[in-house]
Amino acid sequence: MNRLPLHSHFPGARPIAYGCMGLGGSWSEEPYQQNHVDQAHQIIDAALDAGINFFDHADIYTKGKAEQVFGQVLKSRPELRSQLILQSKCGIIFEDDKGPKRFDFSKQHILQSVDGILSRLNSDYIDILLLHRPDPLMQPEEVADAFSTLKDSGKVRHFGMSNQNQQQLHFLQHYLDMPLIVNQIEMHLMHLGFLDDVTVANDNQGKDLSFGTGTIEYCRMHDIQIQAWGSLCQGLLTGRDLNGHPEHLRHTAQLVSKLAAEYQTTGEAILIAFLMRHPAGIQPIIGTTNPARIAASVKALDIELSREHWYALYVSARGHELP
Repeated sequence: MNRLPLHSHFPGARPIAYGCMGLGGSWSEEPYQQNHVDQAHQIIDAALDAGINFFDHADIYTKGKAEQVFGQVLKSRPELRSQLILQSKCGIIFEDDKGPKRFDFSKQHILQSVDGILSRLNSDYIDILLLHRPDPLMQPEEVADAFSTLKDSGKVRHFGMSNQNQQQLHFLQHYLDMPLIVNQIEMHLMHLGFLDDVTVANDNQGKDLSFGTGTIEYCRMHDIQIQAWGSLCQGLLTGRDLNGHPEHLRHTAQLVSKLAAEYQTTGEAILIAFLMRHPAGIQPIIGTTNPARIAASVKALDIELSREHWYALYVSARGHELP
């Protein structure tokens, strides 16, 4: 199988992506309003002005309204579509009259989900489809059939996974005739399993580690783009009130501020630079709906943290020294 890194599939892909989970208003059944469409225009323009052309969606974000307002932008400005790389996810079903919250990787659900995504986005295709959360009832042959149908129809150009470990990636890949090119997982200074997986090997500190061992290495060896969600830590390390949070997080927020001053940049840039300093070529996803924070985040591209500063952040955020 021909395996190519993400930038080979999308030569113009920027190293930071924008996550659209905050678009479309609330997570209620209340429909979106014109001000939510206006916000989507503003956010897309702010991202493009900052050099971001990669937009990450999911069919569940604000109950589909995130895709709907984004689609309204594309409807009024169709020339934008060729400038953007659009990614979306499916596979999560919220609680309804048929059952509890659940996951569904059946062929029927995947195909129906993509049709819904395309309709909401006002697009004939999406560049990448991810399966959102692992489905214990997954039949890999069904997924492979769905992916082939979508690729042959031109509705989806590439495929990946989200929140999957290396065994799950390897298992599904065995049945596919196209490469998985993305794995999107939670990675940031307040979610350090991706690093502890390495540093606590052969040490008691690793006994409760829940991160999928070897996932980062597997993705690197197989040219699977690692995307990091939660990159900005919901603002908790760049100005939000930390009362009630552990002392080590307050110390980490102070360290982020100190390093921002030293590198003459922003706190957001320090958080993103922390991820981008990793040799796996992580693509951070930022989800802020504040245009100023979008601009602040991309300043990470102008700096590279020293090894000492990177480790200072890591050790501070984990709250105790390395083994």
